Order: sequence, then structure tokens, then C-alpha cells
Amino acid sequence: MFKCNLLIVEDNEDLCITLADVFRKNDFNVQTAFRTADAEQILRRDLIDLVILDLKLPDGSGLKVLDVVKDVDPDILVIMITANTHVEPAVEAMKSGAYDYIMKPFELDEVKLVVQKAVETQTLKREVARLKRQNETMFPKTDMFSVNKKMEEVKRMIKIVAETPRTSLLIEGESGTGKELVADALHEWSARASQPFIKVNCAAIPENLLESELFGHEKGAFTGADTMKKGLFEMANNGTIFLDEISSMQQSLQPKILRVLETQSFRRIGGVADIKLDVRIVAASNRDLQEMVNNGEFRDDLLYRLKVIVITLPPLRDRADDIIFLANIFIEANNREFNKSIQGLTSETKDLLLHYQWPGNVRELKNVMERAVILCDKPLIQAEHLPAELNDDLTNGVIKSLNGANPLGNGHFGSLADIEKMHIEYMLEQCSGNKSKTARELGISRSTLREKMKLYDIPG
Repeated sequence: MFKCNLLIVEDNEDLCITLADVFRKNDFNVQTAFRTADAEQILRRDLIDLVILDLKLPDGSGLKVLDVVKDVDPDILVIMITANTHVEPAVEAMKSGAYDYIMKPFELDEVKLVVQKAVETQTLKREVARLKRQNETMFPKTDMFSVNKKMEEVKRMIKIVAETPRTSLLIEGESGTGKELVADALHEWSARASQPFIKVNCAAIPENLLESELFGHEKGAFTGADTMKKGLFEMANNGTIFLDEISSMQQSLQPKILRVLETQSFRRIGGVADIKLDVRIVAASNRDLQEMVNNGEFRDDLLYRLKVIVITLPPLRDRADDIIFLANIFIEANNREFNKSIQGLTSETKDLLLHYQWPGNVRELKNVMERAVILCDKPLIQAEHLPAELNDDLTNGVIKSLNGANPLGNGHFGSLADIEKMHIEYMLEQCSGNKSKTARELGISRSTLREKMKLYDIPG
């Protein structure tokens, strides 16, 4: 359950202090106000989840404060307190958007029960929103599937960062290597897992709209701003915000991101007060941010603040032991998606997957396997179910490695097995028989090389 930010607005100071003490002991963040003006200032300055509000205040009606609440954030729940023996004012408050009301005099247990129900309502709303966001992504989600040693180190680093309260993280790597999965795992493995996780693709939002999307705006801040709008940082409060492709963010906006990192506060467009928040910032880039700093394209102070911890994801071509492993996982996922029962890959298909360079990395492998499962009507995925570029990549690679020589010398290049055998023999020769080096050059494990040498009766 999230730690609730509670505002108590009550002109009876003794009652206000008593309520505040009760809820602080129950692990609430509590603020108090005795007048409508003080309440409005707090509501516009801080992020509040729940308000206990007296209907009658010395400088105006509590209904005025209720209007401010709904203007600032319609998601804030308000519990009205009234000493009026008639229920009409309370009914009016409910019609105006109050969550519930309590009649004076009351028992503390009664207030605690109503507040508990309100907190449970907020928690349920947050959980529904979290599950909705989670369901918008396809399998796999937060599972970091890999048998590669480099990826095991990545997992270890994620778990270390996840145990910190709000340490920022920078994820570097080529497109398709799984930067979003790292951000998913960090959030799910952290104490913030039940809180919002907001993903922002900085390259997908027009520059002139990005600031408003991130920080929100006040009513009347600019032409067309007819209502107050909460920004994505505000929506991520108590949780995590993922700034993907941060390298595309305009430099004029970068100091504001830096300020959030340093002060955990921000200001809506058109706002006059800073708003405090508690959020972990995770950023990702497929470009070298240090090189961008050197070229004057990215602020050095923001980079240094982001890279408290840096995780660099290896490309799939450097994780050959993951290729077949991941392919089988994607087959299982797509079997469920398309109601199929494909059992795996033929040897020829495995060879094609292992020899391809995967410029699109894991994302490309995922798409290739989805296509193959859709097209396949046999127990095993055949080479014919793969895109043509996988066959072309292998053939071109062998031709290049053999300097264009025809290995069979008979006007054609023979079968795929013939070509692979020739290629392995050629690479063994180039590596002076060193099997470890040959395996690295081929992008396969040493055990896979041994199996292939045995299959093709290659001595050594």
C-alpha cells in the first residue's frame, strides 16, 4: 500500500492536531490547515492524495476548498466533516465530488474506518492503472530471459539499483537490445513496484509538446489551456519514470530534468509554486551521450547526474548463446498467441539464426519468430519460414570470408550444410586451429563448434 499524503483542514486546532497525530502514527504523511487560504496554498504546492475537510471554516466554506481540490486534481479524495444537523450541505458536497462525509461529534475509530476505505479505493485505482499499463506491452514483460554471462551481470546490477530508494539509472545499448525490459525489471524488483511506472518516448512527442507532457500546465497558462493538466512526472509520483531516447530531448528542456533529479521538485507550465515529488528517473539512449556532450548536443551536467549507475546492453550478435534460447521462448509465446503447437527449429533454421548478424537485435529476433510461427504449418520451423535476408546474410558472409572463391568449384555454392562446413574449416585455418578463437569469430559457443565439427567430420 502506498504512503498516503493526507491534508487535514479543520479550524478547531485541538481536533486538527489530534487527527494529525492519529494518522501520523498510522504511517501517513500529514499536513494541516486551519483556513481555506492555507489549504489552497498546500493543494497547489504539494501532491495530496486525501483531504479531510471541515465544511465550515473561519474564512469561507469548505465547499470552496472542495472546488479547489477538483481544479487542482480530480483524483484527490475528499472526506467532509460537518457539524450541521441537516444532511443537505453534506449531500451538496457529495454532488460536488466529495468521497464521503462524517457528522460531528464522531469517534476517532469512525474517522479511521472512513479513511481506510478511501485509501483502499486509491490503492485499487492505482493498481488498475498499473495493470492496464502492463497489459499494453507484449510478452515478455519484466522477465530478463538470458543464459548469457554478460546479461547475468546486467541482472545483478539491476537488483543492486532496485534496492536503493531513488538512484537514477542510465541504460545504453543499440536499438532492440532490451533497454525497456531493463527499466521494467528495475521497477518490478524495487519497493516502488506497486506504484506508477510511466514510460515516455522522448522522440515520439513533438518538441513543442514535450514540456507540457512531462510537467503539465496550469489553467490559462497558454492559449488552449482551458483546464489544469497533470504532467507525466506528477503521474509517476512515488513510482518510476522511464525517459526513453533521452538523446532526442531538446537542450532547452534538459535543465528542467536536471532540476527534478537534484531537487525532486518541478513546476507546471504557468505555475508559481514548486511541487515536491518522489520519483526514480530511468533514462535510455541508443546514442553515445558522452560523444553528444563533446559535440555540444547534450548537457554535460545532466549526463553526469544521470549516469550514477550505467548499464550497457550487449548486442545480440555478441550473445550467440542467447539466440536459440530466446527463439524458443518466442515460439512458446506465439504458440499461445496464435493457438499453435510448434515444437521448435530444424538444424538448418538454427544455423541460419546463429550466423545472422541481427542488426535489430532481440526486437528483430522476436519479430522474425512471430512471422515464422504464423507461416509455419509443420512441427518444426523450417528455413523457408525465415525472411530472405537471413539466408542472404549467411551466403554473403561465407563468400566474403572465402574471398569470393567458389568452395565447391562446380559453378554453384552447394547446400547450406556444404557452405557451413567450408566456412568452419576456413575459420579454423585462419585461427591456426584455436577452437576458442574460432568459436568467438563464428559467434557460437565452443561446445556448439565441437558439435558441428563432429557433425561434418572435421578433424581436430
